Amino acid sequence: MSGKKSDLGVRAVSAVVMVAVAAAALWLGGPVWIAFVCAVAVVVLWEWVRLARGGTASPAERGLWNFGGMLYVGMGAAMLLFLRNPAFTLAPLLTVLVSVIAVDVGAYFTGRTLGGAKIAPAISPSKTWSGLAGGILGATLALFGAARLWQEGVIALTPAGVAADKGACFGMQPCWYLEARALPLFATCLLTGILLAICAQAGDFFESWMKRRAGVKDSGHLIPGHGGFFDRVDGLLAVLFVLALMLLFQPR
Repeated sequence: MSGKKSDLGVRAVSAVVMVAVAAAALWLGGPVWIAFVCAVAVVVLWEWVRLARGGTASPAERGLWNFGGMLYVGMGAAMLLFLRNPAFTLAPLLTVLVSVIAVDVGAYFTGRTLGGAKIAPAISPSKTWSGLAGGILGATLALFGAARLWQEGVIALTPAGVAADKGACFGMQPCWYLEARALPLFATCLLTGILLAICAQAGDFFESWMKRRAGVKDSGHLIPGHGGFFDRVDGLLAVLFVLALMLLFQPR
């Protein structure tokens, strides 16, 4: 029991420190945010390479995995830098971050409460379909709350005096914020929440699959009580990667 309490304390302190450092970097922006994102990306890529080395047999296969990691992690980091620039307020980026957190929270509590059938027990034994539904609900509510705050003028997508780009607030086309009139607002947020939750859960499954191939429990040991950085950002990284693809291939 004392060991569990000790581990809980370490996890709590680590979580507070992580959130405080990330929040400070996000608030300060500019070079501080760039340095923070790049540092995290380098660590995540190092953990990716470590997992790839443990799960591959040939140098050629390992090289392909390493290239894929540079693309995957690099595009996610680029999306974080793109969303934190003078053309936007903090609202779009915070909405993405809060929505991904809402997926994790909704999936965790719904899955533990309702249980039920597993999605892919061979990859991640704890993930259930009820948890995915809870994650969708969490993301939908977070997006709906953000949309209502925008409609009420409480938050703005762009700084005062800067015209909003209809296709740029998330790097998505159409942008759910500004296209809400095409569907009832909650329906729009629900569709976006479904996509976001599936992406976040897919990122979680993907990292779990990589760890199983490598025969390890955690992607790293740099965060006391929490494992590696990749363990903490797997869902967010997948969402950012998909958003980056939407930005690259959106209709012009």
